[in-house]
Amino acid sequence: MGQLVKEGELLWQPSDDFQKQSNMVDYMKWLQSNKNLHFKNYEEMWKWSVTEIESFWESLWDYFLIKSTADYLQVLSERKMPGAKWFTGAKLNYAEHIFRNVNENDIAILAKSELRPLEKMTWSTLNKNVAAFAAGLKKSGIKKGDCVAAYLPNIPEAIIAFLACASIGAVWSSASPDFGAPTVVERFKQIEPKLLIAVDGYRYGGKNFNRMKTVKDIKKAIPTIGMTVMLPYLNEEFSCDECKSTMLWKQFIAEVDDETLQFLPLDFEHPLWILFSSGTTGIPKAIVQGHGGILLEHLKQCVLHMDLKRGERFFWFTTTGWMMWNVVVSGLLAGSAIVLYDGSPGFPTLDNLWQFAAETETTLFGTSASFLLSCMNKQIEPSKFNLSHLKTIGSTGSPLPPEGFSWVYSHVKHDLWLASVSGGTDICSAFVGGSPLMPVHAGEIQCRELGAKVEAFNDEGESVMNEVGELVLTEPMPSMPLYFWNDQNGERYSESYFSFYPGVWRHGDWIKIFSKGSCQIYGRSDSTINRGGIRIGTSEIYSAVEGMEEIADSLVIDVCNNIVLFVVLEKGNLLTEAFATRIRKQIRQVCSPRHIPNQIYEITSVPRTLNGKKLEVPIKRILTGTPVSKAVNIGSLSNPHSLDFFIKFAERIQSPDPL
Repeated sequence: MGQLVKEGELLWQPSDDFQKQSNMVDYMKWLQSNKNLHFKNYEEMWKWSVTEIESFWESLWDYFLIKSTADYLQVLSERKMPGAKWFTGAKLNYAEHIFRNVNENDIAILAKSELRPLEKMTWSTLNKNVAAFAAGLKKSGIKKGDCVAAYLPNIPEAIIAFLACASIGAVWSSASPDFGAPTVVERFKQIEPKLLIAVDGYRYGGKNFNRMKTVKDIKKAIPTIGMTVMLPYLNEEFSCDECKSTMLWKQFIAEVDDETLQFLPLDFEHPLWILFSSGTTGIPKAIVQGHGGILLEHLKQCVLHMDLKRGERFFWFTTTGWMMWNVVVSGLLAGSAIVLYDGSPGFPTLDNLWQFAAETETTLFGTSASFLLSCMNKQIEPSKFNLSHLKTIGSTGSPLPPEGFSWVYSHVKHDLWLASVSGGTDICSAFVGGSPLMPVHAGEIQCRELGAKVEAFNDEGESVMNEVGELVLTEPMPSMPLYFWNDQNGERYSESYFSFYPGVWRHGDWIKIFSKGSCQIYGRSDSTINRGGIRIGTSEIYSAVEGMEEIADSLVIDVCNNIVLFVVLEKGNLLTEAFATRIRKQIRQVCSPRHIPNQIYEITSVPRTLNGKKLEVPIKRILTGTPVSKAVNIGSLSNPHSLDFFIKFAERIQSPDPL
């Protein structure tokens, strides 16, 4: 278990050498030499970056030596949201920036899965494979602006296919093979892909999952798919003799093996990829992001905020259905090698990924807060592995509580930069995250990121400090969605972010920003719990409850002015009255007496999206009478069966004798 630690307690301070060797300090020195800008610390530089936003983003263009075949006419057309236009007139290509200035003999990708042993791919081999696949795309009639859909696991072939698409201006979108056919069709049918890339199956947790019927169902439901490229993964002997309009991966690239990789210059806002929101209450939003905006944002994120350097190794546990996969690919922009893993993080044990980090000499190990807390609760000891190369741990997906921070420093590595980050698919990056120049305090995120004018708004729409408010952005960023695919007149886009505060991006999270520059995320703002004017984020209750060794997971909902807590117990435990009393006492001590649950119930699993987020708002809607079909998109769930309990529970509380 994590050691007792106070929220806000100082846990780590970057040494002078650590700071001096960071890319952030190099950038600060460059600003001083080239722009005559001198900043004493990170906070000063952040204020400049969100005040003089045109100068800031232009400085990144210059600092990173962005290659464009045409000069841009202006950095920003107008400071407005939505509708900001960045670097109009520029012609560039994201993939070209991946491959520039690399040593062809250096390692670009390290990959391992439950089906394949560890493999290493050099930049030279990656270049050759991308060139071959790009040639195959062109030979198949795929051209600039066409959509290509991928149903692939987190393996090198996914990286190769994506970079090939980017190089010719095709628009990429991917889904993980653990997604079922209805979920995939719901996403891909919106974008009308001309080509599908898919695997025959995958292995997870030691079990094989054949996906050929799913692929067949996807093709049948999406008539725009003219060709399918099949990658034998589960069964390397797989053949496609009876498959219509289908080629095996090796066949697809066989006749174009000696092609030279070329890059088509594209408008700054030419679509790079389409990401999908979880879509818990409607069809998933098809979020379109551009070559230029992602290039600048991910260079900023990977090089400055993650401090990735040439020769380092960057891992984040993800699938191709989550935006973090896209961020991992962009680790290549820094000249780092990216580290891929396909399979269960807990198979055969929770030691698995820590051993993998040692085996691959990973520098930055990215994971979820829930994984770290699981390791803490299961008393895993990562320090027994050789983690001498490990410099940074990244944590995202949900807030990491103070005891999670403490566990990392006690049981992973003492001298370590722990960067908790929070952002969104919507910008494919972080709003708040890590800085190599800032200290780490228990339970806190280090900083607001450069160029992200994050503020906390109170109920009156006023910007506040040191108190919880709505997370908003009051200035535009280049990686904000260009638009949603097939969103006529941009109505759904505007409704998603700008209906609450006109001209201001409302993200839907609660945040507290401290005067010292750090901040905390308190969970989704539409699922907050308010008692007697005292507002608390659900994350605070989860931190208190899930810190108990008997509890594996939990969900808290405010139902008709009743706080109802649902808990998943570790095997061998019972929800007795005595244990329920202990839970209430824990919440009283850690959170407040106002937010003690009125009822506590045991469940077998917490409903979660495919990306692992708890379904707080949809469950609240079900419990308050909204029909299930309107409250939740079943296809967005990783465990649809978990709804059964709440459907029956809703019937019960809506009876004449509720709760």
